[in-house]
Amino acid sequence: MAAHCARAAADSGRRVSASRITGRLAQQLAAFRQGLNEIGFVEGRNVAIEFHWAEGQYARLPTLAADFVRRPVTVIVAAGGSPTALVVKAATTTIPTVILSGADPVKLGLVASMNRPGGNITGVSQNILSLEPKRVELLCEMLPTATTVGVLVNPTNPNAETVVKDVQTATNARGRQLLVLKARTDVDIEAAFTTAAKRRAGGLVVAGDVFFVIQRQKIVALAAQYMLPTIYFVREFTDVGGLMSYGTNLIEAYHDVGVYTGKILKGEHPADLPVLQQSTKVELIINLKTAKALGLTIPIPLLGRADEVIE
Repeated sequence: MAAHCARAAADSGRRVSASRITGRLAQQLAAFRQGLNEIGFVEGRNVAIEFHWAEGQYARLPTLAADFVRRPVTVIVAAGGSPTALVVKAATTTIPTVILSGADPVKLGLVASMNRPGGNITGVSQNILSLEPKRVELLCEMLPTATTVGVLVNPTNPNAETVVKDVQTATNARGRQLLVLKARTDVDIEAAFTTAAKRRAGGLVVAGDVFFVIQRQKIVALAAQYMLPTIYFVREFTDVGGLMSYGTNLIEAYHDVGVYTGKILKGEHPADLPVLQQSTKVELIINLKTAKALGLTIPIPLLGRADEVIE
């Protein structure tokens, strides 16, 4: 998922204007458009959608957000996680904004409350980050003899420090050592896996971050290369060969973002639209083919709790 701001601009011409769209988010964007369609908006017919992509480089976000504010646009969709939402909030307090946040938007100061956002921002909260301790638990259940667990974080993510603390607490509770690995570029990702191998990490938790979704093919390939059992935060990783994921459904989230965007284009105000919470819709996906390739025998209780097993 590229960190990006997107506009849904309801102008007199309602014409299509899209740029730099890659295939990385094809399913998510289809779900977003479906949500818009359900409210009566069809791209190219009565709505124009323009995409700005930061490619996971958070330093680019202020410039992209400022461009939308300067035009201005009718609605800003900040679907690149908490970093994108925070940048857009800093850029405008008036343009209606629909966010897709992986952390608690109240704690981040994005909205006043979940039921009554109170400003120009509403959207979907997946609370991906709050599930990190559970991912540690699942990984340790999968790897009962592993003594060291690694966590891969993006140090430029404003939630990175909190994630490390939560994972540290979870690993300490299970008597495991924690190895913190940081990556903000694709080169950093390769270096992180090299370090994990040298330090003999028994397993890895990939923390929630837009940049990592963009780089999921590389991350999954490196995990296979180094024979490192890894748990991820969305199923997009297990779909391309990752071992295990535990998190909310990104496709459903984009659909809901599309619905909310459509409602705002219809005239509703963000302050009156409660933030949707997806933390109750958590799914455990296990890739059995990858487990066999890693020589792992998945515990029967863990396999039985899986929402889906990829064979």
